[in-house]
Formats: sequence, structure tokens, C-alpha cells
Amino acid sequence: MNRILHVLDRLDGYGAARQLGLLAAGLPPGAFTHHACVLSAGGPPPAILERSRVAITILGRRWPLDPQTWWRLRGEAARWRPDLVHAWGPAAAVYGLAAKARGTGRFVLQADPAPRATVLGQVADRSIARCADAVVVAGPAARAAAIARGLPAERIHVIPDGVAPPPPPVHSRGQRLRELGLDESCRLVGLVGPLREAERIKDAIWAADLLKVIRQDVHLLIFGDGPHRQRLLQFRDQVLIRDKVHFLGEPSDGGEALAHLDVFWSAGGSGGQAGAILSAMAAGIPVVAADTPATRELVVPGETGYLVTTGLRAGLAGATQRLLESPEVARRLGDAARRRALDEFSAEKMVRGYAVVYDHLLR
Repeated sequence: MNRILHVLDRLDGYGAARQLGLLAAGLPPGAFTHHACVLSAGGPPPAILERSRVAITILGRRWPLDPQTWWRLRGEAARWRPDLVHAWGPAAAVYGLAAKARGTGRFVLQADPAPRATVLGQVADRSIARCADAVVVAGPAARAAAIARGLPAERIHVIPDGVAPPPPPVHSRGQRLRELGLDESCRLVGLVGPLREAERIKDAIWAADLLKVIRQDVHLLIFGDGPHRQRLLQFRDQVLIRDKVHFLGEPSDGGEALAHLDVFWSAGGSGGQAGAILSAMAAGIPVVAADTPATRELVVPGETGYLVTTGLRAGLAGATQRLLESPEVARRLGDAARRRALDEFSAEKMVRGYAVVYDHLLR
């Protein structure tokens, strides 16, 4: 049985942790065994990761470059002796090299779709990619961006994120609204992701403020956590929209968090929201997203949702107003989104892609 050590930056409901859960659940259990080392705890593990029986070790990273975390990961790798190390993202890759050095096998890098903000970070990304036996990206746009950043084209594999049909919600819409202290006539817009600058959460708050001018029933639910949380809370209060924008932290169950949304937003331009967008589409929720090369691969404008110019707050608000005013259109787009997500981006397709890469490297 092949031992795979996965290194993740953090636990979350829609990013690498969820994809790992789908992957571990879909790969043949007699062929692979999985161990996940997580740099920072983040939120609770997604349900699919718990069900897939992946062993999880939280390393407790205290700052971006933490020698203690480095040595703890080396110790885990020396103890477990993995046949393959899979680093899910650039932050995890820096530490994943420690696991590769102490392990016996190959190294897979999950490349971030967006370049690092600093020149030093970009140089580090290229250096790490050259150490990888395979580099995985989520789509053709991410592949082109990776090659433009100097990552080795011959090692890049395109494996789109996968999504599974969501389970029926545990709580009704009325129960959910009562938990939030909202009236049953309220309309819910949701946004999921790490609270960092690249996700442009401020644009979403501004768009919610614009919607407040024309209707009083829309509430924005923001799921996630991150370094900008306090700054965003202060911004929300400064624009006097505390009553309409709710920060709900990391969701304990991603499907339950999305279940009763009327519209899903993705305001960021980083391209790292594929998992959250696909989860919303699989739940039958029309998506209004910033128009980026990555989102164009997921959302078909006018068929499964709307794309708006990145940073155009009025665009987010206007497209959402059209959906809320036209339930028939919203239902049609949501149904088409569900079909597209489950047909074109199924978890089974994603698992087959990784199985090919893993089998090739392990042979």
C-alpha cells in the first residue's frame, strides 16, 4: 500500500481540505493510505475529510516561517516514510520540502493560481516547482499563468477541482433564519473564503451597501476567517451596514452553510475560489462572480450565473438584484449550475486525474 503524506496550509470547508477529503474517499482504499499534516488549525475539518478517515496532525505553525513547524514535519515524515508527498499550495510547499527530504518518495506541488505578491516569493515558487516531480493546476488558465511565472511546463498537469452532490440540509430555511435573528422574508447572499486582500471582501461589503439603498431584505453572510477579519469588521461598521453584513466564521459543515442562499458571490480576483463556487453551483445556487480567467472556466454567463468586472461593486449589486427580482431566472440559472457542476466537475473526474498522476510517479 502506498503512503501519501499531504501537507496543507490550514483546514477549511471549501479549499484544499475539502478536495483532499473527496480525493481520499474516491481513491481505492487498498492502494493508498493518507496522512495530512496541517500547518495551522483553521476551522473544523470538513465532513468529507473526517468520513474519508485521513489521519490529521496539526503542526501549530506560529508565524509564516516557523522552524519548530519545519522540524515537527520532518519528524512526521521520518516516522511515516511516505512514498509521495503532496503539498497543497505554496505555503504548504515550503514545509513540504522538509517532508520530501525525510521521506523516500516523490513530490507533488499544488500550484496557487495567483502569483506571490513579492519578488522573493515568486522566486521561491519557481525554485520549489523545479524540485517537484509534478505540478498540479486547476484549469487551462492556471496552467498558462503558471508557465508565465516560470514554472516548468513539462511537469504541469491540469486537474480541475471536483465537487460531490450536497446532502439534504439538516435545518430548514426558517430555522436558519431564526438562528441568525432574521425575518423569514429576508433574502440571503453568501460569500465563502479566507478573509484576505485578494478575495476583495471590501467590494462585497460595498455591494451589499448598494443593495441596501434599493431594498431592505438582503443580508450578506460571510463564511471564513483570516488575517483581515478585524479590519473588515471595522470597515463594515464604518459604512453603517452592520445590520446587513454578518461574519459567521469557518462553517462546520459547508453544505449546510450554503443550503439556503439565494445568490452566491465571489468578488475576488485571485482565482482561488473554485471550490466554493463549485459547491454553490452543485447546490443549485446562481453565482455572481468577478470575471477572471479561472471563473470563466466555471461560470457560463447568462446560463449558470453572471460574471462582472473585478472591483465593480455596482456590477455585483446589479446582477444580484436581477436574480432576486426574477425568481424564474434564478431557478433556471441555479438548475443549470447544478447540472454543469456535477457533470463537468464531478469528484470522480478529479479523482481519476490524481490517480493517473500518482500511479505514474509511484511506478
